[in-house]
Amino acid sequence: MMKGIDRIDEDMKMMKDAGLNVIRIAESTWSTCEPQPGVFDFTYVDRALDAAQRAGIDVIVGTPTYAVPSWLVKLDPSVLAVTPNGQGKYGARQIMDIVNATYRFYGERVIRKLISHVADHPAVIGYQVDNETKYYDSVSEDMQRLFVKYLREKFHGDLNELNHHFGLDYWSNRIDSWEDFPDVTATINESLGGEFDKFRRDQVRAFLQWQADIVREYAHDDQFITHNFDFEWRGYSYGVQPAVDHFKAATAVDITGVDIYHPTEDDLTGKEIAFGGDMTRSTKNGQNYLVLETEAQGQHGWVPFPGQLRLQAYSHLASGADMVEYWHWHSIHNSFETYWKGLLSHDLEPNPTYREAGVFGREIAKPEVGERLVHLKKHNKVAIMVSNESLTALDWFLIEAGFPFGGTLKYNDVVRNVYDALFELNVECDFIPSDAPAERLASYEMIVTPALYCAPQETTDRLREFVSNGGHLVSTMRSFVTDDEVTVWHDRAPHNLTDVFGMTYNQFTRPNGHVSVEFAGALAETASTDAQSLIELLNADADTEVLASYGHYAWKDYAAVTRHAFGKGDAEWVATLLDADSIRAVMREAVEHAGVEGAGTALAGQVAVRQGVNALGENVTYLLNYSADEVTVASPIAGEVVVAPVVIATDGSIDEVANAEVVLKEGAAVKQGDPLTIGRWNVAVIAG
Repeated sequence: MMKGIDRIDEDMKMMKDAGLNVIRIAESTWSTCEPQPGVFDFTYVDRALDAAQRAGIDVIVGTPTYAVPSWLVKLDPSVLAVTPNGQGKYGARQIMDIVNATYRFYGERVIRKLISHVADHPAVIGYQVDNETKYYDSVSEDMQRLFVKYLREKFHGDLNELNHHFGLDYWSNRIDSWEDFPDVTATINESLGGEFDKFRRDQVRAFLQWQADIVREYAHDDQFITHNFDFEWRGYSYGVQPAVDHFKAATAVDITGVDIYHPTEDDLTGKEIAFGGDMTRSTKNGQNYLVLETEAQGQHGWVPFPGQLRLQAYSHLASGADMVEYWHWHSIHNSFETYWKGLLSHDLEPNPTYREAGVFGREIAKPEVGERLVHLKKHNKVAIMVSNESLTALDWFLIEAGFPFGGTLKYNDVVRNVYDALFELNVECDFIPSDAPAERLASYEMIVTPALYCAPQETTDRLREFVSNGGHLVSTMRSFVTDDEVTVWHDRAPHNLTDVFGMTYNQFTRPNGHVSVEFAGALAETASTDAQSLIELLNADADTEVLASYGHYAWKDYAAVTRHAFGKGDAEWVATLLDADSIRAVMREAVEHAGVEGAGTALAGQVAVRQGVNALGENVTYLLNYSADEVTVASPIAGEVVVAPVVIATDGSIDEVANAEVVLKEGAAVKQGDPLTIGRWNVAVIAG
């Protein structure tokens, strides 16, 4: 309700008309729930719950702790995080110190009051603890005091061991008394700094576990707990989140939730949707997940073209999402996110985006559609190994420079370089953490390690075993350089794996824009390209296949891409960053060599293909056309059309005249190889 406008029942009716059946409320509303210390008012929560129940809409209730009320900051300013830029100022959200005792005390009180108040309401199906939680770059006294306690426990009180592990003798950084432990805000030692970041990431896990444990005291057995994770932000969801280890933090919740934002209009590719979904699904080893936020109209430049909103929604389901929620319902009329526009615009009236959401909502509400798409399970053969420790280390030791300055290439650029190539090849993949057990590694046929800079001995041992037992390993430059404490290994690079890769190197340099990569062997048909950012100068063993070398006269005797048989498997190394076309060619040959092509590999470059098995045991194949051109492809499988292409008019409704001309119809039987025509920004789903 705003400025006297009470339209809650009208809103619920509009939601219901569009096929929306769940809403999320209460997050970031602490100052409304508790306007003064100990004064609680849940009137707005009750109104929303009762209205949702009347409309037959389910509700997820969020704990309101990710935006603190002004009275709490006045009561104790230390609840705001101290960052390297100094003491925080009140105003924005997500500015608190999550380990601060005052914040925790009042946070627990409002959580208990709210959840105990709503738990018995029949509309409530689950809870979201906090929102997009991170450690907010806190370097407060509380955070650092806890860090020192953590180090004392880790090193059993032995400062000599701490100094030895982290190399603190350099530049007189040695610590000889716990009482003299320095402020780590400006440390020049990345081993210590990286450990601090790892510790702070674990505080996020502990914070979410703390909230979830409180909520579980009141939640019913049929109510779930989730959290809304997000990713590195580059104007949209981009890569591995620097401030949270999703794999560890997701242990706090029953179902992993996520927000996924991405470019649209002419820039819609599906890659960010797939990346976010694959990462989130992988946090619980393949369990389905919830998209708690994705864009409706979003920021400027994101108003979806006709058909795109429907395509995007199916794209989430194709990765294994069991729910798609938009942020947010209607565009707000003041404050920070005034122009982060929702399903409804500022006039609160139907618009093309709202109408197209209704096309999707009503479509999947049909049992013959929705029940065959929900609970999609993946059985991918390829996994990408990721590491928050590597991300942090390569923020300090930049790939191009080796220092925190003098370069722009980041860890996530290398991750996305590989992931995007696989996506474009229609090779689906999971993500696995660098500490994944050998049993989990063995469930894949191919593992890729992009810039896995930090790799403890256990990781390299498990990857050695993986290859020896018949697996295919593809690693890129700056992998296996240090242990998990960011100490460079003392042996030949790559550590513990020189015989596995059949090569070694001890020098690397910048290509400076004029070192070419010349392909050979199985990649001989690939056009030469310029090496980017860094080149490692590989010395290949006699029995190692050299798939590319450098074209520069000074580096012509060194390999750039190699592959070597080891045990029952083999290992490939890519020693530089390649452009999109070249890395795609390298990955195409690698997956062909490993025999892990999917049913949609032949359609790469035409449509995106995503597959899985539904709850009925049917194989489900999504064919997603992320282009403005109509395409006709040979069906990669046989089965029944569950979702057919639909022509969306400019007003967001189905263009009945144009749609009548669409040949592929829902319920049609198709054979493998049948021609399928899919319009621009459109989708077809086949179950077989």
